[in-house]
Amino acid sequence: MSDTLLVPLPGTRPGKLLLAIPSKGRLMEDTVAALARAGFPLRQSANERGYRREIEGEDDIDVIFVSASEIAAQLKAGRIHLGVTGEDLIREEILSPEERVDLAVKLGFGHADVVVAVPQCWLDVASMANLAEMARTFRRQHSRRLRVATKYMNLTRTFFREKGVTDYLIVESLGATEGTPASGTADLIVDITSTGSTLRANGLRILTDGVILKSEANLVASRAASRTQAARLAEARIVAGLAQATRELKS
Repeated sequence: MSDTLLVPLPGTRPGKLLLAIPSKGRLMEDTVAALARAGFPLRQSANERGYRREIEGEDDIDVIFVSASEIAAQLKAGRIHLGVTGEDLIREEILSPEERVDLAVKLGFGHADVVVAVPQCWLDVASMANLAEMARTFRRQHSRRLRVATKYMNLTRTFFREKGVTDYLIVESLGATEGTPASGTADLIVDITSTGSTLRANGLRILTDGVILKSEANLVASRAASRTQAARLAEARIVAGLAQATRELKS
């Protein structure tokens, strides 16, 4: 474990285990429920703002609410010990995640696939190999590269390189990625999907080998933060409790 000192975040106590959970939405609700099933119910901290909670009976743990994307960055930097976030966000934020974090427990919720999706009308493009060939032809014919709209720039670059797709340009998506081909700001997309219904509604389909990552929520431990002995013991309890509760839920 790194000797990097953990700089206390506002409202947290030095030396305590710092657990970050998503600050809104279904992911927050599922995380709070999972902690309760594991025997770690949250309670409002006395005289604290709404972004901090405590776990009943666990004085060595501080819980903060942070956006899911920011949790990945905080784990990478070693500013928190544990966090619940999607594997997609971890692998997008951290280029060599095995060196910086441990994916300690797959939690069984927050399922979503990171996929490559193209317009339905591209009848001759069914696979990444087809896309690589089309990209070369497209550039010759139109004097520009195919534009790929995505929030997952690192995952896209790595996957496209592995699949031999080189003639493309990433367009960073800041809104509804699935709508960019119809609006003319991109030609295809890399995005997350749970059921595929939103993609179909926007006239898109997933390539046959276009699933980059099958993601779900994980309890993730930072390798970059130092821990007191009390924090190490508290972390072991959280990891063991959530692992057991997740196994029981899946059985």
